[in-house]
Amino acid sequence: MFGRKNFLASIKRRLQDRRRELLARLEEIAKKTTGRGNGYEAKFPQYGRTEDENADEVSAFTDILCQKDEIENSLKEVDLALAKIRQGKYGICEKCEKKIDEKRLEALPTAKYCLSCKQQLGK
Repeated sequence: MFGRKNFLASIKRRLQDRRRELLARLEEIAKKTTGRGNGYEAKFPQYGRTEDENADEVSAFTDILCQKDEIENSLKEVDLALAKIRQGKYGICEKCEKKIDEKRLEALPTAKYCLSCKQQLGK
């Protein structure tokens, strides 16, 4: 039991660190929206007024949108894992409800499925 407690504390710290890192990256490329929940809106880059600069802005904005979505998805996974720790449900496979191997959780702290179920689901 003592080992499990230390394991969870270590995972929780890693997840909290990851959450701070993701929020910092998100704030670099997006601004928090007001009045619409906890969402973020990608910042549109401003390079200039020429046609080439406008094309570069659109291209960069497309990249920023993709990055923002990836970061938000990662943040949701981290938040879900932290919530599971608080609820005492961390490390339980969402499909078969068996324990997820600690080595898998060390490698991927946001894992929702045991390796067997992950392979079955093809995710």
